[in-house]
Amino acid sequence: MSYIVPIGPYHPALEEPIHAKLYTEGEIIKDAEVFVGYNHRGIEKIATERNAIQTLVLVERVCGICSHSHALTYAMCVEQINDIAVPKRGEYIRVITAELERLHSHLLWLGVACHIIGHDSMFMHIWDERELVMDLLERMTGNRVNYAMVTIGGARRDIDDDLRRDLLAACDKLKAPMDRIVDIALNDKTIAMRTKGVGVLKREDAIRIGAIGPHARASGVNVDVRRDSPYSSYDDFEFDVPVVESGDVFARVVVRALECYESIKIIRQALENLPATPINNGNKLVKIKQGVAVCRHEAPRGQLTHMVVGNGGFNNHRLSVHVPSYKNTPTVPFMLRDNAVADAGLIIASIDPCFSCLDR
Repeated sequence: MSYIVPIGPYHPALEEPIHAKLYTEGEIIKDAEVFVGYNHRGIEKIATERNAIQTLVLVERVCGICSHSHALTYAMCVEQINDIAVPKRGEYIRVITAELERLHSHLLWLGVACHIIGHDSMFMHIWDERELVMDLLERMTGNRVNYAMVTIGGARRDIDDDLRRDLLAACDKLKAPMDRIVDIALNDKTIAMRTKGVGVLKREDAIRIGAIGPHARASGVNVDVRRDSPYSSYDDFEFDVPVVESGDVFARVVVRALECYESIKIIRQALENLPATPINNGNKLVKIKQGVAVCRHEAPRGQLTHMVVGNGGFNNHRLSVHVPSYKNTPTVPFMLRDNAVADAGLIIASIDPCFSCLDR
C-alpha cells in the first residue's frame, strides 16, 4: 500500500517547525519532500534599521546555539569594509569563544541524537559534559547562550590569568569524559544498530547539492573554512579536520565527536599563547563606509556567510545571512529514500538542522 506520511510542521517531536512529506510503500520511504519557511522573523530587514553595535545584538539572536558565529561573521564584514585591524589578543579570544561554542553545539547534538534513538542514559551523560562547557562560557562571557563577546574591532571581555588557568584545567578535565563518550559512540550496539547504513548521503550527491560542514565531511567531502581559507587567527593553530567516507548517520556521529577533540586542541593552543596586546580598539560606534563585504566562518553546522552593504551611514544598507542549514536541508530527501519511516526523525535530525537560522 502507498501512503503519504506527513511529519510536521507542528509535531510533538519537533522543537522547530519543518514539514517533511514522506511517500511510502508500506513502511519504506520511496520519496520525500521538505518544506521550510514557517518561522520567518525578518531579521535581515530589521538590520537595515540598526547600527553596527545594535546589529551585533540582533544577529546573535538568529540562533541560540551559534550566536557567537553570527556576531563574529558580521563584525568581520564591518571591519573589512572599514579597514579595521583587530588586535591579536582579541582574535584569539574570538577563536576560543568560537571553539567553546562548537563544543557546546556538538555535545548538544550528540545528546539529542542519543535521545532520539532511545539511549537516554547516554543522552544524560553527554549533556552533563555539555553543562561543563556552558559553565565555562558563562564564566568567560557572563552568559550561557548569547555571549556578547564580539565588538567591532575585537573582543568585549578579556581573559585574565586566573581564568586562563581555569580554562586550561577544564580542557584537561574534559578529556576523560570525551574519551568515554567517543568510546561509547563508536562501539555501543544500540547506537550502531540505529545509525549504521541509515540515511546515507553519497559523496557525489553531497558535492552536487552543496552540503557543507560536518554533514559534508561525514560523506567524504574534505572542506573546512578554518583550514581552507583561514580568517581571524586560525592559521596560527594546528588542528585536524575529521573526514569519514560512509555518509550515514553513524558517520555524522563520528565526525562531530572527533571534532570536539580538535576544538579542545585549538582552545589549548590559544590559551597557552595568548598575545599580550589590547583586546579591541575601543567600543566605538562606527559608520559603515560605502562598500560591500562578504565573510565566511566555519560555524558548528558548517560554513556561515554574511554579506554587509554599507552606504556611509551608521546603519546597514543591507545585510544578507546565508546559513549552513540552507545548504544542508536539500540533502534530506536523498537521505530519506529507501529508509524506514521509523528512522525519518533521526535522519532529519542528523544534519543538525537549525530552522531558527534557516527562517531568519
